[in-house]
Amino acid sequence: MKVINLSSGSDGNLTYVETEHSRILVDVGLSCKQTCERLSLLGVDGNDIDAVVITHEHSDHIRGVDVFSRKFGVPVYAHDEVWKTGLCDKLEKISERNKKVFSDAFAIKDLLINPVEVPHDVKCFGFSLTENDKKISILTDLGHTTDQIFENIKGSQLVYVEANYDQTLLKNCEKYPLATRLRIAGKNGHLSNDASEELIEKLVHTGTKQIVLAHLSKDTNSPDLAFNYITDRLAQHDLVEGDGFKIDVALTRPTTFFKLK
Repeated sequence: MKVINLSSGSDGNLTYVETEHSRILVDVGLSCKQTCERLSLLGVDGNDIDAVVITHEHSDHIRGVDVFSRKFGVPVYAHDEVWKTGLCDKLEKISERNKKVFSDAFAIKDLLINPVEVPHDVKCFGFSLTENDKKISILTDLGHTTDQIFENIKGSQLVYVEANYDQTLLKNCEKYPLATRLRIAGKNGHLSNDASEELIEKLVHTGTKQIVLAHLSKDTNSPDLAFNYITDRLAQHDLVEGDGFKIDVALTRPTTFFKLK
């Protein structure tokens, strides 16, 4: 299994996953043109994509889906409740035959996809993706974690996990109205660096070897801040980054191409 995040954050989210027999995108939050340009860096064409799998209806996750699906005839998969609560209206130009609905785990060729509902201000899902004994999870846009979420992603060799904001920067961010700051920090908002670290600690203790910090806010976080803060807190619990596990940061441009063996 191979995976790379091609864009992460409020400007657009796009992740490419490849197995021996399948190639999918998780979210298409960039324009179709930008998506194709980034896929071309991998030697991949839009016609090679078997499916797009959607987490939720926010524009930074679906901006290019309509055009991409129509241009290449790619089916678009989303949870039944996501379609019902707004996605149908926002992706109304996709042909009916390419609107695919799931309510439980499903397969795209040799790739098993397990949806994991997460608490956000709209219906939203993360995913665990499995090919034989290889498992990755993508977990962004959630206000808090639960035991059920952890049980679903436990055992992943690689996890993309949200580290959206620094609590102090969010509190003092004059760009955001108070209501926006409260929403982001609420139980249906986004994960802070602190909350992300707590989840990472549990994942490392259960064997996860690679973490990627994702969906960082450009206004209330930064790659260096998130990485240094989280690794420093982990070190206080005798978990040293680079010693048994690695942490990367997903950016607004393509980052590390992971190959799971």
